[in-house]
Amino acid sequence: MRKKNICFLIGNLNHSGGTERVTTLIANALAEKGYNIFILNLVNGTQPFFKLNNKIEVATLYPQVVSMKRHLLGTILKIRSYAKNNNIDTLIDVDSILSVFSVPALFGLKIKHICWEHFNFKVDLGSSFRRLGRRLAAHYCDYVVTLTERDKGFWQSAIKKRNAEIITIINPSPYKDIINIPKKENKTILAVGRLTYQKGFDLLLKIWADIHRDYPDWKLLIVGEGEDRADLENFIQHNKITNIQLPGRTQDIDSYYRQASIFCLSSRFEGLGMVLLEAQAYGLPIVSFDCDVGPSEIISDSLNGFLVENNDIKDFELKLRKLIDLSNDEYISFIENTKLNYEKFSQENIVEQWLLII
Repeated sequence: MRKKNICFLIGNLNHSGGTERVTTLIANALAEKGYNIFILNLVNGTQPFFKLNNKIEVATLYPQVVSMKRHLLGTILKIRSYAKNNNIDTLIDVDSILSVFSVPALFGLKIKHICWEHFNFKVDLGSSFRRLGRRLAAHYCDYVVTLTERDKGFWQSAIKKRNAEIITIINPSPYKDIINIPKKENKTILAVGRLTYQKGFDLLLKIWADIHRDYPDWKLLIVGEGEDRADLENFIQHNKITNIQLPGRTQDIDSYYRQASIFCLSSRFEGLGMVLLEAQAYGLPIVSFDCDVGPSEIISDSLNGFLVENNDIKDFELKLRKLIDLSNDEYISFIENTKLNYEKFSQENIVEQWLLII
């Protein structure tokens, strides 16, 4: 029996974010199971940041950024042509905004269509395309996959009349069988993500500015790159914060997780928060804003980390101080609870859920 041809439609696989990481994970896992995997980028994407199975075919619609509004019809026709020429059986939109193109592109074709939401329904980033894409996905896709039960509820409440089945498949951890015992004596606080408004590193810097002098032998590492770098560096200089580093984007994130003692997530919003799964894989205690959506489905408050009401900087500061001040026995207890919670995010469990719908 012929294995299905599965196509992931994505913005640009060259990026190094959580969306690109989890797409690579699922695509690789399906390729290993014998499925024929295609990844179609809207723009560029022919030099993926994360390692792809060499059996996966990668293509792009446009070699550089173009106006999608001006190229709407052309993009639709290109996707349709690609799907037909490659006998695609299932097409997965990696981000609900892409349904604006893929829904009309697949009209009349016998191709299973899945919309994979990577933000949450309450976040549209001011994009009318994303709002339209979600409506189209709910009416015309076979499935809409959300990353959390909370977001599934948002979709169901917002769009009462729909043909798509809304289901939750949480992201898998990107790591298998990591052997790491965090050391409090490393005195390193880690945060990972793009240097953008969404990730809230401006908030984390305000918190660290208030407490760093009380912990002069501790340091904060914010690993990632983005358009907010200059603003963050200006804040650091203005407030004379010395025990902090912004090393930029890296292919060797493993070394940063291994030297960390505590992990922080300061995001204003998330789809799930892949970095939380990464941090748990390394056994790190976490303090995180309880933003929409994701942290509350990963962190068990006061067991393997602390959840803080969104944007409550003062409480975040208190919880971070609490983690820093843990006794060795308390710290070890947090690590043990983190490892236990992590098991439910295994790649094997998550891939089996995908196999049921593709």
